[in-house]
Amino acid sequence: MTGMLALALAGCSQRGEIDPTGGVVAVRSACPVAAIPAQTGDITLFSAPGRTDAAAIDVVANITDLRSTCSEGEQFYSEATFTVNARRSDASTARQVTLPYFAAVVRGGNAVVAKRIGQVVLDFPAGQYRASATAKAGSYVDKAAATLPADIQRKITQKRKAGDEDAAIDPFAQPDVRAALQRTSFELLVGFNLTQDQLRYNATR
Repeated sequence: MTGMLALALAGCSQRGEIDPTGGVVAVRSACPVAAIPAQTGDITLFSAPGRTDAAAIDVVANITDLRSTCSEGEQFYSEATFTVNARRSDASTARQVTLPYFAAVVRGGNAVVAKRIGQVVLDFPAGQYRASATAKAGSYVDKAAATLPADIQRKITQKRKAGDEDAAIDPFAQPDVRAALQRTSFELLVGFNLTQDQLRYNATR
C-alpha cells in the first residue's frame, strides 16, 4: 500500500565548478534532494506500554532503498520511492501492521514548508517473521521559484582574471549569494512519523 504527497515548492542548488575562463559553472537542480532525517529511518513497536526492554520488542521496521526521480512539465515533479522492511517477534498467526510515515519539504535546511502523513501496510502471513512494502512521496517544483535572481547568477558565473580585485573572492562566500542559494535549496525528507517516546528510544538506545 502506498501513500502520495503532492507539494508545490521550489528546488535545490549546489556549488558548481570553475571553468577554464575563470567563471563558475553553477550546477542547479529544480528538484528537492530526497533524504531520511537522522533517527527517523526506523521504528520499534513494543508488546506492552511503557516497556522498552529487548524482551518486549514486538515489531522492528526500517526504511531503505530511498530513490528519487524528476520529470519536467509545466512544473518539475520529483518523486521519491522507498521500501519498508519489518521483522516481528511472534509469527504464530497472520497479522497486518500499519506504520505512519511523513514526507516533508524543508527549505534552507531548517524550515518545514509542507508536510504530509501517509501509511504503509505490512502483511505478515502465518509463520513468517518478515514482511516488506513500498511507498512513495512526491513534490511539485515551481520553475520561477527555483531560479536564482539574475544579479546573483551574474555574480556566480562572471569571468574572473588573475590580478582582478575580485579574482580571489569566492562568490559562494558572499552573504547575498549564500542567502539566495539557501532560499532556493529544498529537500524532500521521508521518515517514520514517530511519537516523542519512539524518537527518544531511537536517539538513546
